[in-house]
Amino acid sequence: MASASLQSRSKLYMDMQARIRQLFQASIETKHHAMEVLPPFIEHASQVMVQALLSEGKILSCGNGGSAGDAQHFSSELLNRFERERPSLPAIALTTDSSTITSIANDYSYNEVFSKQIRALGQPGDVLLAISTSGNSANVIQAIQAAHDREMTVVALTGRDGGGMASLLLPEDVEIRVPSKVTARIQEVHLLAIHCLCDLIDSQLFGSEE
Repeated sequence: MASASLQSRSKLYMDMQARIRQLFQASIETKHHAMEVLPPFIEHASQVMVQALLSEGKILSCGNGGSAGDAQHFSSELLNRFERERPSLPAIALTTDSSTITSIANDYSYNEVFSKQIRALGQPGDVLLAISTSGNSANVIQAIQAAHDREMTVVALTGRDGGGMASLLLPEDVEIRVPSKVTARIQEVHLLAIHCLCDLIDSQLFGSEE
């Protein structure tokens, strides 16, 4: 009985390791496909952000769940540092003020938790980094509408078919759409795209590191 139990556990571990390898492989394949498609859009988005920063603008970011984490990840790497010592850059994640978010959701609607902040904080020439794996998050869609009302440019991180966000974008906006339908794979590429943006912003503003 003990031998059979050990064999069963050993097979379970082997199956788990095979599943892990499958997930790694799926991530690699999605990133490889994204590498073929996304570089021009990431480059364009970085140029839009750099122009805003050079014009004394700022970058606001928003998203829900894991995308909220990505919004905060991006703003922290601009405000603090990415991979080099350099001056802090102005960025605000609209996902972090729990009192503001809950008061808007309670008094009005959760769909307005970002848009009301943008109408208060956004200025012409600022950039909104709007993140949604489906492209259909209602509060992110309203955030884009508010950003346009404030004469801001939008960089949208999406997946699948771009959802409702894609149809709202103006010619001067940029969509970075991950070529996948799987939320986890889209999020993995979103994080890589954010790191690319941080690297490109630093290199354009402060030069390449030797």
